[in-house]
Amino acid sequence: MSQSASAAAHPVRYPDLGSRPIMTKRAWWLIGLNLLIPGSAQLLAGNRRLGRFGVGMTFLLWLLAIVALIVFWLAPTVIYSVATNVIALTVAQILLVCYAVLWIVLTLDTLRLVRLVRTYPTARGFLAALAVLALVVTAGTASYGAVIAASARSSISSVFTVGKGYVAPVNGRYNIMLLGGDAGSDRMGLRPDSTSVASVDAATGDTTIIGIPRNLEQVPFVDNSPLWGPFPNGYDCGDQCLIDYLYTYGEEHASLYPNAEKQGSNAGIEAMKDALEAVLGIKIQFYALIDMQGFAELVDALGGVTVDVPTRTPIGGVTGKRPAGWIEAGTQHMDGATALWYGRSRYDSNDFERMARQRQVQEAIIRQFKPGVVLSKFQAVAKAGTQVVKTDVPSEMLGSFVDLGERARKLPVKHLELVPPEFDSAHPDFDKIRAAVKAAIAPVKHTPKP
Repeated sequence: MSQSASAAAHPVRYPDLGSRPIMTKRAWWLIGLNLLIPGSAQLLAGNRRLGRFGVGMTFLLWLLAIVALIVFWLAPTVIYSVATNVIALTVAQILLVCYAVLWIVLTLDTLRLVRLVRTYPTARGFLAALAVLALVVTAGTASYGAVIAASARSSISSVFTVGKGYVAPVNGRYNIMLLGGDAGSDRMGLRPDSTSVASVDAATGDTTIIGIPRNLEQVPFVDNSPLWGPFPNGYDCGDQCLIDYLYTYGEEHASLYPNAEKQGSNAGIEAMKDALEAVLGIKIQFYALIDMQGFAELVDALGGVTVDVPTRTPIGGVTGKRPAGWIEAGTQHMDGATALWYGRSRYDSNDFERMARQRQVQEAIIRQFKPGVVLSKFQAVAKAGTQVVKTDVPSEMLGSFVDLGERARKLPVKHLELVPPEFDSAHPDFDKIRAAVKAAIAPVKHTPKP
């Protein structure tokens, strides 16, 4: 077949190189097809073997995306589990890097096939811009996905316990000890500045946050706790034995809990857990320790947090020194530093009022911690999380917990504050406390918010 006959039969593969109109129209088609279906330009005008491979890989990706959407619609926990699995994230990262390389090769080869010098000079800049757009949409998206997968894998490995496996709920609930660590420059080591337990219904996501005052005295321990050795009558020595001091005591006597570090915990955390289980009458499966010094970074990474402030609250200020500023009453969108001050302000206040403000911030963050928000700010959140949070929640359970968190976010969060006048911190009635806890975490039927 002659060259003219070939051009007539296959104008895309064998174009009239001397015709600028034909070459320009052909260029728009090839670059557009490369954007929509990478590999199709090679099938029509280039190396067909490369084109078949590119189109096949593109259709495979589409198929995987469609299957993932269907599975997410039918069983979202499966997708959450895959997306939080270290091995799956590693595989995803490798695949995304391969896709990025493939799409770079296909786009550059498409530019070669286009032969820009044969097109109208006025169209060349637009054609090049479309090719760059194709590169950003395909290879750029895949590259960013690979970075996200790597960041997620690193964060999960740093924050969560790997290899611990599934932990069953107790009486249908997961109970998580939440400690706000205060490792300020004015004290040795870390001491919990905020202590609470989040009790979550494993089926519905119904959540109750139980606030424990840091100055609770006469604290007992669970049966067989190693703390009964040094404290045979419980932690009972007046205001020298407040519950939050147990963390420091545990760290200073790590031999009491020799296996704590292997289990992703430490002696201070285990001491607090032994006390809280006895005080509340519930089994605590997990802990989360949040460094209050880095808490502001996490809030900033989320884009701030919105809190309904009931009364004007000071920023800074101690006895004999006026506050540096004020958080006005009303709905306030706070950055990290402001949210931290709101939860920790001591000026003209007491520990029990601070506890109430801290619960407000906790609940606000729970409401805002939506997958879409986290994904859009993922790298900043992941970076802050590795610096701020420590926990023994198994990485294998992250998928289930993400799904549970979504259900919890749609329900009202209940609060039980073990503070005066209903509860006496210096002379606590533990039977009364346990009865109140039992009533607070009793199953409740809700109509979830849409």
